[in-house]
Amino acid sequence: MATPNYGYEKRQRELAKKQKKEEKLRSKTQRRPDDPQGDQPAGGNGDGAPGANQPTGAPGG
Repeated sequence: MATPNYGYEKRQRELAKKQKKEEKLRSKTQRRPDDPQGDQPAGGNGDGAPGANQPTGAPGG
């Protein structure tokens, strides 16, 4: 009897999880077409500047 290939099984689980996550993200973006950021991460404002995620009340320096 052949031994189970645990590495292959793990890879298949990871791929399935990744695919499910992508489908969920895609369905979320389709539900909210008025969202101007689209694929941008929820935490940032999209400009990529360091310190861009600071609250407006923070001292600017």
